[in-house]
Formats: sequence, structure tokens, C-alpha cells
Amino acid sequence: MRFRDMTVVVTGAGNGIGRAVAIGFGKEGANVVLADLDETGGDETVRVIRETGGEGSFVKTDVRLEEDVVSLMKQAVDKYGSIDVLINNAGKSVFRSPLDLAVDEWDDVINTNLRSVFLCTREAAKVMQENGQGGSVVNIASTRAAMSEPGSEAYAASKGGIVSLTHAFAASLSESFIKVNAISPGWIHTGDCEELRDIDHNQHLSKRVGRPEDIVRACIYLTDPENGFINGENLTVDGGMTRKMLYEH
Repeated sequence: MRFRDMTVVVTGAGNGIGRAVAIGFGKEGANVVLADLDETGGDETVRVIRETGGEGSFVKTDVRLEEDVVSLMKQAVDKYGSIDVLINNAGKSVFRSPLDLAVDEWDDVINTNLRSVFLCTREAAKVMQENGQGGSVVNIASTRAAMSEPGSEAYAASKGGIVSLTHAFAASLSESFIKVNAISPGWIHTGDCEELRDIDHNQHLSKRVGRPEDIVRACIYLTDPENGFINGENLTVDGGMTRKMLYEH
């Protein structure tokens, strides 16, 4: 229960990695504030948190919008009195040839994935600074910040921006004792593991595809107050895939 009575805000917590992270912090004793546009998913995550003995509340939030983000942080403070940890997880992707990608689609990915990190971190940091206790931010980036497949321009740009924004915020917020780190997941399977093939697992140096719980543990590690000397870093959690040298034989 390392996070007992601490307040953790998780964006994109209605499903997938965000849901797992929210539940994980709930099990560690945190008061978890879940932000998402998916009300059904958000309510379900809250239900699971409470069933496992934790405390959580859902705030419907469009993280692309400044007014929604300001309201999210205010509601977190009004309900639990502080914000100690922020996990910027909300994101979306559009994979299409850059020759066919509409500007509106580009803007939507950038605003959802990158602008949201700026807005949420800025507003949460104001609260952390006012409380005088510091805090911790983790931004969910991606291994696609450093490597790409065709048609991933918007997603890659947003995730690369998150990595850069992470160390910029770490520098800017250091006087307030707010540490900012990123996690770059590789292949994290959020569905039925039975869908996966042997080749899917075996291509990883760790011999398995990632699970949401791998990212949960990384988030808890980076935000643990005892690990305050880790700051401005991007932790890759990908089973070793970005360290492989690939040739065709």
C-alpha cells in the first residue's frame, strides 16, 4: 500500500493499459481519479477498483480541451484534497499513408496524444506546486517514438513529442520537486492472450508479448517516492524488441 491516501489521476482509464494502471494504483491504496470520454468503461473501472478494496471516481473528460482538463484537476482536488501522481495515458492512432492522411486526422492524434500531456501536466503541476509536496508525472509514450512502420506519421510524431516534452517538463518543474518521466511500451496485448501465436511471443527477447501489468509495475516504480532520483527518463518496456538486430535470411 505504497500510495495510501495519495491521489492519482489517470487519463484514458476507461479500458486497456489505462484501466489496468488505475486498478493497480487502487490496489496500492491510492484515491484514483479516472479521466476518459468512455463513461461506460470509466464506470466499469471504478467498479473494479472498489471491488478490490480501493477508492476511485470517474470524470468524463476530453483531454484535448483545456476547459475539460482544468475541470478534471479541480474535481480531483475537491474530492480528495490533492494531486500526487499523474499518469498521462490517453491516446489514439490513425495508421494511413501520409499522402491520404487528412489534416483534421493529424490534428486529432496530436491533440489527443501530445497536447493533452501538456495540458494535464501543466494543470496538475499547479496543484502539486501549491500543495508544496511535489509530485510525480508519468507520460505513456511508445517505442514508435524511435522506430516506425509505414503510415504512422501522426502517431510517431505525437509519441516523439511526448518523450521530448517529458525531459522539458522535468527541467521546468524541478524547483517544485515534481519529477516527470515517460514509459515507452512496445507490444502490449490488452485482449485475449489466446489470440496470440508462438511467433508473436518468440520474436521478443523476453519470449512473450507484453501485458498491461508490465506497464502498471513500471508506473508504480517510477512514481514511488523512494525512486525520486529517476527524473526526465524514458523507460522502454518492450521485451527487448528495440534492442534486436533484424536481418532477412
